[in-house]
Amino acid sequence: MRVLIVDDESLARQRVRRLLQSEADVEVVGEAGSGHEAVALIRELRPDLVCLDVQMPGLDGFGVLRELDGGHVPMVLFVTAYDEHAQRAFDVHAVDYVLKPVDEDRFKAAFDKARKQRANAVAAERLGELLETVRRLADGSAAMAEARADVAGGGMRGGFATVHGNVSAAPGANGAGSASGRFASRILVKQDGRMFFVKTTDIDWIEADRNYVRLHVGKTAHTIRERIGHLEDTLDPRVFARIHRSTIVNLNRVREMQQWFSGDYVVILEDGTRLRLSRHYRDRVEKQVGV
Repeated sequence: MRVLIVDDESLARQRVRRLLQSEADVEVVGEAGSGHEAVALIRELRPDLVCLDVQMPGLDGFGVLRELDGGHVPMVLFVTAYDEHAQRAFDVHAVDYVLKPVDEDRFKAAFDKARKQRANAVAAERLGELLETVRRLADGSAAMAEARADVAGGGMRGGFATVHGNVSAAPGANGAGSASGRFASRILVKQDGRMFFVKTTDIDWIEADRNYVRLHVGKTAHTIRERIGHLEDTLDPRVFARIHRSTIVNLNRVREMQQWFSGDYVVILEDGTRLRLSRHYRDRVEKQVGV
């Protein structure tokens, strides 16, 4: 982890540097004795963590963060002699707030929090890149399948090779053996005395409710009698991912992810829907695409 130390007192900077020497995989990339110098060094060096004093002449610690708005903002561990700023530190999502004189054990506990937070952030970034890769692959696969259907069927699409319960699997261009042919392209819905099909590509996300699932399509939800585990097996894993024991999401609808608690994440869809991504299924998504 790359760390920048910011404090207007030389002895305080030396104390923090000595404490960091006992931490593995830490590189102190620089020191700053003022807020303005800190802003310049953060923009130049892009550290992972800043050990930042609050009270400094000219530009205080919170002023440093304001100056960085819109640019690279590292994790912040406040090290200060004043405890009245603790609430403000919480408001700016600081890793921790350590009071001077700095106790070695207290500093180590705070730094461990920073290490875990960075590990979670790296994992979230990796998963975000993974989701974007899967979305690109899914877009390409869907375009190729549509082109093959146009050529093979003269504009006629659909047809059903096999039907398993409420889930219908559409054949590939040659009727069997293609990747797209093994997965459902439409799902049969029985509702209010009528039957109709929902295209899997139109589904935003799927929610389990005991022996039933709800297919969320825009502002509409369709309920079918099906177990989520069986439905998952019929869906193209390049397009759909199980992110929780009760949730499957269309990767093409994912807008962003935000770190939550205990290694979990919040997946935010294009329409603002917020879904929980558990650690267990995060690992499964990675294995799903072979990374």
